[in-house]
Amino acid sequence: MRTLCYSLILILALSACASHPYAVSQRTYRKEVRSLSKTIKSQSKQSFADSSGNPIPSEWVSTVNFNLRKPNYVIIHHTAQQSVEQTLKTFSTNKSQVSAHYLVGKDGKIYQLLNDYLRAWHGGVSRWGNITDINSVSIGIEIDNNGLDPFTEAQIEGLLALLAQLKKTYNIPVANFIAHADIAPSRKVDPQVLFPWRKLAERGFGLMPDTLISESAPLDFNPIQALRVIGYDTKDLPAAIRAFKRHFLGKEADAEWTTEDVDTLYNLYCKY
Repeated sequence: MRTLCYSLILILALSACASHPYAVSQRTYRKEVRSLSKTIKSQSKQSFADSSGNPIPSEWVSTVNFNLRKPNYVIIHHTAQQSVEQTLKTFSTNKSQVSAHYLVGKDGKIYQLLNDYLRAWHGGVSRWGNITDINSVSIGIEIDNNGLDPFTEAQIEGLLALLAQLKKTYNIPVANFIAHADIAPSRKVDPQVLFPWRKLAERGFGLMPDTLISESAPLDFNPIQALRVIGYDTKDLPAAIRAFKRHFLGKEADAEWTTEDVDTLYNLYCKY
C-alpha cells in the first residue's frame, strides 16, 4: 500500500511542476489522481454470503508483496484530426471521453498525456484474442495524422524512440505492438494504410510476414482459425480480413482471399 501511495504522490508532484498551457486539465488530472489515491488507500472489508444468504466470515489481512500493474500491449492510433492542438483540446475536455498515454506530433515531438500505470480510454469496444478490456493492459499512442496524409520521417523517428523506451521499461513482447484497427476492425481503420509497420517490425515492434514468401499454405490451412490465433475477433469476418490486409499487406482491399493473401497469412501465422 505504501508503494502505491508514494507512486501516486510522485505523479502529483510531477504534474504540479510541469509547465503546461492546459491549466484546467492539469487541475482536473491532479483531482482525479487524488481520488484514485483515496480509493487505493481505503481498506474496506468485503462482505460475502453463501447460496442461502448466510454471511461468510471474512477478514482484511494486508499483504506486503505487490506493486503497480504494468502494460503489456501498445496500441497505435492516428488522431483523425487536423493538428496536435486540436487533439490536445479533445483530450483535455470531459465531454470527449477519450484519451491516450502519448501523442506524437508531425515534428516528432512526444506529448505524454497520462502516467503509464493509469488506464487511458483509447481502445473503446474492442477485443484481441481473449482480452476484452484492452485499455486495462495497454498503452495508447496517438499519431498526429488526419487519416489520409503520409506520416513524416520525424514523426516515425519520434515514435520509434518512444516504443524503444516502452519496450525496455515494461518488457513488452514483440507481437504486442498492434493497431487500433486490429482490436476494433468493425469500427476503426487507424493508423491507416500508409503507416510503416515493416519499419517498426525491423526494430522489434510488431511482427510482419516475410517480404519473400517461399512456402505456400498447406491445403488444409484454415485462414479464419489463423486470424484468431494472431488475435483477431472474427465475428465480423470481412472486417477482420480487411484489417489484416491493411496492417500486414499494406493495402486497402476487399474481404476476398487471393492465393497470395493466404500464403502471406500462413507465413505470419507461423511466427505466432
